Amino acid sequence: MTMRNGRTVRDLRRENRTAVLQRLYFDGPLSRFSLGPATGLSSGSVSNVVAELVAEGLVEEAGSVDSAGGRPRTLLRVSPDSGCMIGVDVGETRIRIELFDLTLTELARTERPLAVDSANPHDRYEVGVVVGHLREGIAEVLRTADVPAERLLGVGVGVPGIVARTAEDGAVVHGQTIGWDAVPLERLLRESVELPASVPYWIDNGAKTLGQAEMWFGAGRGARSAVVVLFGSGVGACVVDDPMGPGRAIEWGHLTVRVRGRRCRCGAQGCLEAYAGAEALLERWREAGGVPPAGADEETALTAMLAAAYPAEPGTEPGSQSGADPGAAPRTEPDATALAVLAETAEYLGAGFADLINLFQPERILVGGWAGLQLGTRFLETVSGYAKEYALTYPAARVAIGMGTLGPDAVTVGAAILPLADFFARGGRRAETETVEEQPAWASTVRDREAH
Repeated sequence: MTMRNGRTVRDLRRENRTAVLQRLYFDGPLSRFSLGPATGLSSGSVSNVVAELVAEGLVEEAGSVDSAGGRPRTLLRVSPDSGCMIGVDVGETRIRIELFDLTLTELARTERPLAVDSANPHDRYEVGVVVGHLREGIAEVLRTADVPAERLLGVGVGVPGIVARTAEDGAVVHGQTIGWDAVPLERLLRESVELPASVPYWIDNGAKTLGQAEMWFGAGRGARSAVVVLFGSGVGACVVDDPMGPGRAIEWGHLTVRVRGRRCRCGAQGCLEAYAGAEALLERWREAGGVPPAGADEETALTAMLAAAYPAEPGTEPGSQSGADPGAAPRTEPDATALAVLAETAEYLGAGFADLINLFQPERILVGGWAGLQLGTRFLETVSGYAKEYALTYPAARVAIGMGTLGPDAVTVGAAILPLADFFARGGRRAETETVEEQPAWASTVRDREAH
């Protein structure tokens, strides 16, 4: 049956199920009585939807709460065991794979370092090696948690680069900075990883998955719009203008900040990434006379650079400026070379932030990524000062610049959210159990686009 606005009864049922699941997920446990005003549904609709979800095992009772003058009201929550998701971060120094239950509680994890060859830096991203790590890692987390693959709602994968989609290969990755030219990653995973054919893969840019995680569960909650920056070997960003939407990845790192400037690993000159990415930052320190630890990976080398620039006082943890023993020897002098390179980097980043402010006028800018977590606490205030100086006054006065709060797991959490968000959009039904008529309206749009 089709209504006047074009929606069917099935569409309405799905939307009602989605509304109840999302409210229980983000605000639960809630009673049936509370779900009415929270979702805008009538008490009858809430009762019908809840009865369906409980019968399917998606929702369960979670205690009770006293009501005013009546009997206690039963609280409901999303059942953690009703499904699980895998999130993957194909990072610059390692691949991280995590298995989560439906409430994003971690069940198992594994990490696979990516070996670095300074003579051939792209070799660590050799496609066969990456696919092999994913095949072995996915099998390992399922085995560790003793979870059958049939329970998976999907596998989300965050990758560097631009992700396009074709009807033949699914997700295709164009990762110019890592040497990937139209890599049909989804097809390769389907051919290699031992999972049921019905398990969907959701492959997207790593900055986009980071942004999804921070908006759902991190420092972006409550914001109407935000730009979430991923700062690692390179830099990227995700622009979000719908708190529940997926946002869109932008190649912010390849914005030109200096005409005929340093050569970027993408091949162009003067990119922000050629000055502010951790790989370029360490290279500039080395060129200026700095001495990173021999054979160290980027994370270790960046830690060493920060320790040289900001030496801790005796008796304190690295990065701390208090708690020193008054009778201890004076602190080591900062490395002037490391300080100078970091100061220049802060200004470049500030200019890059100013571009984000002028272009998108976000409510918040949030910094994440492994290098962002190391550097942010040290000079985010300086970067913010440059951003406000270079940006237009009106939008600059209305943006808050801060750190993400989800730490190094943010990309894997965001990747796992991709299949979870689709599951919610389908009203808590798996893709393979729906008929074409029961699928969300956007699914037919995707089918039509991919068919052409």
